[in-house]
Amino acid sequence: MGKQRVLSGVQPTGNLHLGNYLGAIRNWVEGQSEYENYFCVVDLHAITAPHNPATLASDTYTIAALYLACGIDLEYSTIFVQSHVSAHTELAWLLNCITPINWLQDMIQFKEKAVKQGENVNAGLLNYPVLMAADILLYDADKVPVGEDQKQHLELTRDLVNRLNHQFGTPENPVLKLPEPLIRTDGARVMSLTDGTRKMSKSDPSEQSRINLLDSPDTIAKKIKRCKTDALRGLTFDDRDRPEARNLLTLYLLLSGKSKEEVAAECENMGWGDFKPLLTETTINALKPIQDKYADIMGDRGYLESVLRQGKEQAEAIANQTLTKVKKAFGYSLPV
Repeated sequence: MGKQRVLSGVQPTGNLHLGNYLGAIRNWVEGQSEYENYFCVVDLHAITAPHNPATLASDTYTIAALYLACGIDLEYSTIFVQSHVSAHTELAWLLNCITPINWLQDMIQFKEKAVKQGENVNAGLLNYPVLMAADILLYDADKVPVGEDQKQHLELTRDLVNRLNHQFGTPENPVLKLPEPLIRTDGARVMSLTDGTRKMSKSDPSEQSRINLLDSPDTIAKKIKRCKTDALRGLTFDDRDRPEARNLLTLYLLLSGKSKEEVAAECENMGWGDFKPLLTETTINALKPIQDKYADIMGDRGYLESVLRQGKEQAEAIANQTLTKVKKAFGYSLPV
């Protein structure tokens, strides 16, 4: 039996930050040899909110290059751009036509983002989870790395599989595979530098809230110096009333490679004036190899384009097979 298949992706909106890296991409890298991996840049999802068309293409290349710089290995993984594989939009349409609209209206992320977008909320945002389902199902993914905020989307994907298989398949011959979540708890929720109770996010309007993977050493130092802390001396993971202490200690733990016990002992009597320079130096040193490799990759545009061209071909070969299977199940005539 071959390796199980994993599918995941990141939007090309803004720079990747430590939350993206420590909560997702580093976990992909560490486990990639165990699976057959498909990692895409989900540029179709990126336009469900207002975006800058002048930077969408360049941001897409940036994310692909950062995948490689962070350690995604082409021996184990395929990197491609979502919009380069037209099967994503075609399967999304087919799935939309069997998706009850109330399923989508009940999605927590839609409710939250619709409030922000107000009267400008678009149908793409409502249908975002269906496109995500198409992304996953096109590749017969066995596992999908998800954080807590994406679990509801994966549950909808599983509901759609069951609905489609019930309507168009049989228990002995299902049309689509039922994917399972792949959840890692370590570093799964890296919190904001301005509010230790909120997740670090690209959509936060404040650049101070996050450390981006491509931030310069001076920028990293300024952000950590200004990050929210408390007035207490001695740092601990275990005080629920000190979310910033827990978050910054967790960042130090993850970036230094030390154990929780080592960090707790090292920092238990520290003040913020001693800890912040330590976290700054550790962060800069941890990101330097990624930044150096990223610069090398972006300096060879032909190589990056060849990676994405090969990724498109490998992704299409699988995606088109799945799309054909679904279209046959729906009763469509196929080109001869």
